[in-house]
Formats: sequence, C-alpha cells, structure tokens
Amino acid sequence: MTRPDLRGARASEKISVNANVAASTRVFEELRARIVTLKLPPGTILRRAELAEAFGVSQSLIREAIQRLEEIDLVVSYRQSRTEVTRINCESLRHESFLRSGLECEVVDLLCRTPDADLTKALGYLRIQEALVDEADQIELFRELDESFHEALFTATGHEAMHRLVIERSSQMARLSTLDLPRSDKLHSVVAGHRAVVDRMQAGDRQGATDAMRAHLSGTIGRLPDIMDANRDYFT
Repeated sequence: MTRPDLRGARASEKISVNANVAASTRVFEELRARIVTLKLPPGTILRRAELAEAFGVSQSLIREAIQRLEEIDLVVSYRQSRTEVTRINCESLRHESFLRSGLECEVVDLLCRTPDADLTKALGYLRIQEALVDEADQIELFRELDESFHEALFTATGHEAMHRLVIERSSQMARLSTLDLPRSDKLHSVVAGHRAVVDRMQAGDRQGATDAMRAHLSGTIGRLPDIMDANRDYFT
C-alpha cells in the first residue's frame, strides 16, 4: 500500500496552506491538488491521524475534507478500515468533459456578446504560457497558468463562482490532463488552443470562439485510449 506523499511533513513541519480559507476547505483543496497532479496517485492510502498531524488540524476537519473528496470521486472510504485514492473512472470523464465544454463554450459566447469584456488577465496568462511552452522544467507553472487562463474568462463574465464548480466537478479530467501534459506537443497544443479562442473572441466571432474552445477542451479526452494504454494502473 502506498503511503501519502506529504513531502516529509510532520507535526513540527506543517503543510503551508491558505490561512484565509476555512480549515476543512484548506485541507480539501490541498489534498485535491495533490490527487489531481498525481502526487497522491490512485491506490494511495490516506490515514487521518497522519493527515491531521501534517496539516495541524483535528481529525474531524480531516473527515470533513475527505467527505468532500468522496463526493467528487477522488477517494473512497472503507468503513472501519481505510481511505484510498480512487482510480480514474472513464464514465465520469465523459460526464465531466460534457459539463466543462458546455459551460466554457457559453462563457466565450457571452464574452463575444460583451463589447467591453476585459480580457487583460487572460491575455497576460497566455503570453506567459507562450514564453514557457518549450521550458520542460516549468510544467507545474504552465499547468497553473492554464487554469488561470480559464478562470480569467469566467471572471470576465462575472461568473467566477462557476469556475470553482467546474474545477471541483472536473477532477477526473484534471488527473487525465496530468498524465497527458508532459508531452511537448501537448504544451504547444494548449497554447495554440488558447490563442485561437482569444483571437476569435477579439474578432467578435461567436461561432468561431465556441468552436475553438470546444476543440481545445476535447484534445485530452480524444487521447483517452492512448493515455489508458500507457497508464493502465491509473484507471478503473
């Protein structure tokens, strides 16, 4: 059984998380981030006592965070036994892809219909991604910029709360993207997809912008068979 990767954290070496967020939410967000980036891969056993010590919180708060992770199918708890990181569920992937594509296409359509929409942040994130696209050692930063780009589009419509929903409900897709992202051509594909979306929005091309977003979001799910073949142990 795999032990949780808490980077050696113990009671004397607490995990650093955002102090401005409720404790159970902080734990949930940190554990989710570690699971979707595969720092806690499928099959990892999560022990509440160890997590409570590492985070410096009570086991009841750990329990709340784990319940939220169960709701989005990232962990499963066996009564009086253990909590384990789940494997990636292919049926859930398809549902999540449908949800994200629908919401994000609606976002770009709305932005095309909003003449004074502020795309400054999205453009800023895109330019940094373009500068990093050939920097293999900057994949983690590239990933953060990727999500920040999408978040900036939601924020520009005034629907930033919906981005949080998309993030939580796309956790299987996030793990699939982690498996797909290290490819150099994938990084270039992400940047090209973002650029196509922005260019079409700036041109006021509603159909072109939504088509570009749909194509951008379908790339990873389209590679699902190949990703599964290369990572069989990660999938149900």
